[in-house]
Amino acid sequence: MIRLTEFSHGAGCACKLSPADLRAVLGMVQAVPVTDPDLLVGFDTSDDAAVYRLRDDLAVVVTTDFFTPIVDDPYDWGRIAATNALSDVYAMGGTPLLALNLVAWPRDGLPFDLLARVLEGGQDVVRGAGALVAGGHSIDDAEPKYGLAVVGTVHPDRVLTNAGARVGDVLVLTKPIGLGVISTALKRGAADDGLVATAVTIMTTLNAGARDAAVALGDAVHAATDVTGFGLLGHLRELCAGSGLAAELDAAAVPVIDGVRDLVAAGMVAGGTQRNHAFIADSVDFGALPLDAQYLLADAQTSGGLLLAVAPERADDLVAGLRAHHTLAAAVVGRTVAGPAGTIRIV
Repeated sequence: MIRLTEFSHGAGCACKLSPADLRAVLGMVQAVPVTDPDLLVGFDTSDDAAVYRLRDDLAVVVTTDFFTPIVDDPYDWGRIAATNALSDVYAMGGTPLLALNLVAWPRDGLPFDLLARVLEGGQDVVRGAGALVAGGHSIDDAEPKYGLAVVGTVHPDRVLTNAGARVGDVLVLTKPIGLGVISTALKRGAADDGLVATAVTIMTTLNAGARDAAVALGDAVHAATDVTGFGLLGHLRELCAGSGLAAELDAAAVPVIDGVRDLVAAGMVAGGTQRNHAFIADSVDFGALPLDAQYLLADAQTSGGLLLAVAPERADDLVAGLRAHHTLAAAVVGRTVAGPAGTIRIV
């Protein structure tokens, strides 16, 4: 049996450049001021996707995401990668419309029938989301990679961003964390089949229901982001920095996949997670939280849930809505507070 994860230097979104790397690279790029008033969301807030207004009642959401194999089954890898790419549209409050495949494949190293299964997995997820795959691009590459470029739609007045949180907002998470730990254990041959199956189920669950629950509350949901490669703490930091606020995170309230804590204790920590932890260390007051628990909060997720900032008086309504839409979690994990922008205290 061919193990796709053996062809990957890292697992899924853990392969992303770290926030520190991105900051360094973007600091070398000469910024060109964007003055187009129809660009509603661009570079400024490290958001999940770009949003461009076409008319008063219609805007397009544009995003892309791709990564190396995170599981060995090609069909599941395709499904996970597609679910992950679509998530950026849902995080903006949008609806996916159209997708293009992004493929890198070692033509002399892996059979093309495996690639066909990857594409079938991605296509099935996109179709299940009510969108279309309409083409794509491929290159010959020593390391396989797959993902999507996605276009969606949203009403210009109903865009969710990571920059709108207000003091006192309740933070709600819609999927458990630990996916990076499991994918690392899989790559090292230390994850049992049941745990891998659980991770695949989580990573192939669309965030459409979470989007629906958030949008149903209208202006009460002030900010949103999806939790992927930078980990829960990294994406919370971006939300706080974009909103000019700080946050308190209740580590004990964060949902964690059963069995993951044991894997962390056994050293199943991705390199991407360690880079995440190093990057946020100066922004987070961990208190007495043990290092293993710190790594878990920085764990590089792939196709994780949405993190939503909701007005405190509507938090119960959001949790009820998330449960009604059968999201995998509806956990209140903290709140936003006044303080230095982008800082987090573990409570």
